[in-house]
Amino acid sequence: MSQQRKRSYDPVALRARILDVAFAAFQTRGYHSTSTHDIMREAGITGGALHHHFPTKKSLGVAVIKERVAPAVEEAWIAPVRRAPTVLSGILGAFDAVAASVDERGVVLGCPLNNLAIELSLMDPELQAAVDQVFKSWRAAIAEKARSEESFAAIKMSPDELGTFVVASYSGAIAMAKAQQNSEPLRTCARQLAFLLENRGRAPARRS
Repeated sequence: MSQQRKRSYDPVALRARILDVAFAAFQTRGYHSTSTHDIMREAGITGGALHHHFPTKKSLGVAVIKERVAPAVEEAWIAPVRRAPTVLSGILGAFDAVAASVDERGVVLGCPLNNLAIELSLMDPELQAAVDQVFKSWRAAIAEKARSEESFAAIKMSPDELGTFVVASYSGAIAMAKAQQNSEPLRTCARQLAFLLENRGRAPARRS
């Protein structure tokens, strides 16, 4: 009977819970404003349990970037671009999905990758490298999709340049959406990207 009363210990589930709590906290409050005590309290764990899985706050930050932020970018951007019929439809589909999510939630927390990039890139080389790797994978997915299309050759930028341009455009748009707390910058940016790519690199339209 004593064996039945013992609480089961699932280290994999515990580690996942710590990552989920840290990811949410870093997204809403920021890395620097979230303490390990905050993580312990919100995850309902002891300091020993936290430090068993993540000996330092930096190790937790790196894990959040690799195991929570990277999959979020994969889901929102990389996978949709890869499975889309064209690179343009994939890009516009990703913009539209994020804008629709913003409209549904009524609040903009921003891009988790951008939020951490701004906060951590000058703090530590390992954190900076983890953030940069996610950006590289994101840009590479767009470039790879563009290279697979013969029609892309007519556009006046290389696939790698397109990847950088789209990621930078989205990053700026989501930052503005966060500042304004609405989806308008995302939808405006998507319209202008569509015009630019559909018109083979000519200057985007001006709205009166």
